[in-house]
Amino acid sequence: MSVASFLTAAHDTAFSFEILPPVRGKSIESVFGTIDRLMPFNPAYINITTHRTEVVYREVAEGVFQRFNERMRPGTVAIAAVLSARYGVPTVPHVICSGFSREELENELIDLSYLGITDLLVLRGDRAKGESRFVPEANGHAHAVDLCHQVSQFNSGVLIDGSQHDLLAGRFSFGVAGYPEKHEEAMNLDSDIEHLKAKIEAGAEYVVTQMFFDNGRYFDFVKRCRAAGITVPIIPGIKPLTALTQKSLLPKTFHIDLPVELAVELERCRTNDDVKALGVEWATAQARELKAAGVPSIHFYSMNAAASIEQIARAVY
Repeated sequence: MSVASFLTAAHDTAFSFEILPPVRGKSIESVFGTIDRLMPFNPAYINITTHRTEVVYREVAEGVFQRFNERMRPGTVAIAAVLSARYGVPTVPHVICSGFSREELENELIDLSYLGITDLLVLRGDRAKGESRFVPEANGHAHAVDLCHQVSQFNSGVLIDGSQHDLLAGRFSFGVAGYPEKHEEAMNLDSDIEHLKAKIEAGAEYVVTQMFFDNGRYFDFVKRCRAAGITVPIIPGIKPLTALTQKSLLPKTFHIDLPVELAVELERCRTNDDVKALGVEWATAQARELKAAGVPSIHFYSMNAAASIEQIARAVY
């Protein structure tokens, strides 16, 4: 059963989470550690992020620098295969426009097909470091909706050069991102929802939201999406606070608001341990309300937060 099919089936609110591949040169054991910690809560699926290639310059001789293309966290496809075999849980690799050409993306789809991994999350991805606007790769995609069309075209048996191919495994089923407080580049929330609707029309079967700390924003977003004709499941994404730096870093990086009540309590925190305790308390309350509302799944962002998510899951599930 695909993740999309699972989300539309009758079940209690499921638990899922997202992991990052290890930094280049680091062991996968840290990933196993995170998953082992959260497996007792029966995750319905596990997402694996993908990171773009960046340009870096290294000194190769005194005063001589050479340009290199480097991906800090490679291995998404391989890790998806390893986790699927090791844990028997559906894995959902992220497939992104950022840093990839259409040909590279097609090759990635072929590799995933060979491995029998047919659940995806399709995203545009971040801007390159130092860029003020998103610039696609040569012969790449500028928007996630374009990548949605490529995946759907692949599903129909057509490659980017127009030639036919045999479907190597089942058709890809994919979700996309949604932004309860709107994407940073959208003119307003209504136009952002129209862009989301275009991704659904291009084949996306569910939506996973960016993190939010005010459930009211999520419920209003769902209401607006339904009014716009979007009927697919909309999965709330939750991230517990874990560090003092996040009180400015998260709003700046993700263009989200912290509710006044949370902000007041966060200002009272003096250590990261204080923030972690607050983060668990706040996210637990969020998750309980979302679960009571009958959402299909709650998706947790686990970077530097596995211990907190374990506490929240124990209280909620």
